[in-house]
Formats: sequence, C-alpha cells, structure tokens
Amino acid sequence: MAARKKETAGTFEDALRRLEEIVQRLEQGDVPLEQAMQLYEEGIGLSRICAGKLKTAELALKRLSKDAEGNFSLLDEKE
Repeated sequence: MAARKKETAGTFEDALRRLEEIVQRLEQGDVPLEQAMQLYEEGIGLSRICAGKLKTAELALKRLSKDAEGNFSLLDEKE
C-alpha cells in the first residue's frame, strides 16, 4: 500500500492538489473499500485545511482599507 500523505499540507495549493488527486482516484471506482475509506478520511481533513486557509485569507482581505489616495492599509480589528 502506498504511503498516505499527511493531512497537514503546507500550502493551500498543495492541499487542494492532493484533494483533487483523491477525488479522481475515488471517481475511478476501482479503489478497494479500505483504501477508499482512508482516502475519504484524508480528503475530509484536506477540505478542512483548505476551508480554514480560505477563511483566514477572507478575513485578512476584509481588514484591508483603501484611503482617499488609493493606498491600502489594514484596519484595526476593533474597527
């Protein structure tokens, strides 16, 4: 059995790439049940990682402010 990649992917792109690989393998339908369950569990973990990274990026973007001269700055979390 091939070594399973850790669910702690480094970047969003790495996690998404691995998730896409898992989806393709599962869609082929020729994966034994036990391996399919392991891939599914890994995919769930990766989807959570991706969602968390997207949420972090979204919050950072929401904190950006544009002043009258068109310069961007981060807003204080209280604002």
